[in-house]
Amino acid sequence: MVTKSDGADVEAEGGPMRHIPVLLKEVVDALRPEAGKVILDGTFGAGGYTSAILSAGASVIAIDRDPTAIAAGQALVERHEGRLSLVHSRFSRLADFAPQGGLDGVVLDIGVSSMQIDEAERGFSFQRNGPLDMRMSADGVSAADVVNRAKVGDLIRIFGFLGEEKHAGRIARAIEKRRASEPFRTTRDLVNLIETVNPRRAKDKIHPSTRVFQALRIFVNDELGELARALFAAEGSLKPGGRLVVVTFHSLEDRIVKQFFSDRSGKASGSRHMPAVDVRPAVFDFPGKQMVAASEAEAEVNPRARSAKLRMGVRTTAAPGAADLSIFALPDLASLATMGA
Repeated sequence: MVTKSDGADVEAEGGPMRHIPVLLKEVVDALRPEAGKVILDGTFGAGGYTSAILSAGASVIAIDRDPTAIAAGQALVERHEGRLSLVHSRFSRLADFAPQGGLDGVVLDIGVSSMQIDEAERGFSFQRNGPLDMRMSADGVSAADVVNRAKVGDLIRIFGFLGEEKHAGRIARAIEKRRASEPFRTTRDLVNLIETVNPRRAKDKIHPSTRVFQALRIFVNDELGELARALFAAEGSLKPGGRLVVVTFHSLEDRIVKQFFSDRSGKASGSRHMPAVDVRPAVFDFPGKQMVAASEAEAEVNPRARSAKLRMGVRTTAAPGAADLSIFALPDLASLATMGA
């Protein structure tokens, strides 16, 4: 059973587990929800953050690209009498659902949910055999499409950048050799191939498949591009004093959030050879700590929290900056989705 944060139990494949929202107290403290405020939860999932925000008296617009999450959340909508609306969409489009006059807060919990991992038929986990899919929504290129059709050089880029996999070349070439005779259909197919190329050693802290599965999931769902576009959308949708709270789980995500807030900070730029100049006014202020991590106590109870980082900014009266993706220095991996092998 999965116990959602609102107290409801739902079945999950893989046996008993509990879905625990990461950094819940810290997120709520950063958002400061109260009656009369409207908060947008861009990653509804099992409704953990949304439930806590509703309990504080605020209204919530919650978005999720996973139709199963939206369906499971309907009971929560009915329970809160008009203070919660659920939207099936990508959070990069959050501005489409923001009320006129702006939002009081936006929260984004980046990455895959524990429920998606536990559903073998979704193909997210190397620990559960199922179709090699990994799509958070039901459309678009699947992980099997990528593995079976992408050029070797593109696989190396995907595994190397998005997964930070040091054996990316060896794994990509082994994939090319295997798929020539038999395509990859299941997660177990891919795990077996990776374990052959890169056997697990006693000193390894993570399974050899971890980074490749992470890379495929991020690529299939364009997670880094979605995050970057969502930050721009939130910036334009928050009213002065509105709060943007983002929880990330690995370095690539955190780097994007950190770069965005740095770009919007209004800090002077320059060097020892050139005088510092103010390029533009700050779009966000940053009260308190620049980054908040989970406590040892939380990480002990919820292992998913160990790598979590929370960053928060408060919207000023300055006009939004340009939605320029180049500030993140992301490689153009999205163009590979055509799988032109």
